[in-house]
Amino acid sequence: MSINADPSKSTQPRRKGPLELRRKQAAVEMSDQRLLDTKGPGHFIHTDPWRVMRIQSEFVEGFGALSDLGQAVSVFGSARTKPGSMYYEMGVDVGRKLAEAGVAVITGGGPGSMEAANRGAVEGNGVSVGLGIELPFEQGLNQWVDLGINFRYFFARKTMFVKYAQGFIVLPGGLGTLDELFEAMVLVQTQKVTSFPIVLLSSAFWGPMIEWIKGTLVAEGMVSEKDLDLIQVVDTAEEAVDLVLHGHVRPPSTNGDQRPE
Repeated sequence: MSINADPSKSTQPRRKGPLELRRKQAAVEMSDQRLLDTKGPGHFIHTDPWRVMRIQSEFVEGFGALSDLGQAVSVFGSARTKPGSMYYEMGVDVGRKLAEAGVAVITGGGPGSMEAANRGAVEGNGVSVGLGIELPFEQGLNQWVDLGINFRYFFARKTMFVKYAQGFIVLPGGLGTLDELFEAMVLVQTQKVTSFPIVLLSSAFWGPMIEWIKGTLVAEGMVSEKDLDLIQVVDTAEEAVDLVLHGHVRPPSTNGDQRPE
């Protein structure tokens, strides 16, 4: 083949990294040519191979930032919860009690119930972590986040919620909260994670959903009744923290001699 021959008509392979290309597939720029030619097209950074590097960087950043976090619990809830509301104060109480127990608090880093849990962690002199995500309608990390990481990709962010937490506490919330809840249930059900308590806070809010699961999903054989054992529903922050940390609700402390007779 002459030096000026059309490479698209050649049967000789052209190697591009681990790829071996022939005929029309071989008519491509060299990798370092594309890298060094500053006058070349800029769309490369929007291609899937480049995205793989971005995805990898998010995992590397997340693992590096959280690897020394220690004991932690992820807390979920609505970004629309209003400061001063019952659910907001519930979130503050959860964050504070976790911090007082020496446990870091991980949230999605946004407003509402996430902000409440982060605020409680700070007020309890604990570690307050926020894992943010690019969204068209969120305001960024809340002011109570001490260690914050922003993610482009939901799946990288979700990995951090599970990998560095020993359990979930789920406050009332909407679609994002339901997404995290049901994904966690699937991970436990399929034994991708083990010994991972999932505690829902507020029986008044979650009760109708539990009844729907029983009356529809279980009744029609879509899920097993034992799948409901994956979650526990309580009504106080103290109960939620006890369950997620100890696997049971501790009896209230009392004064006096409690030795057995």
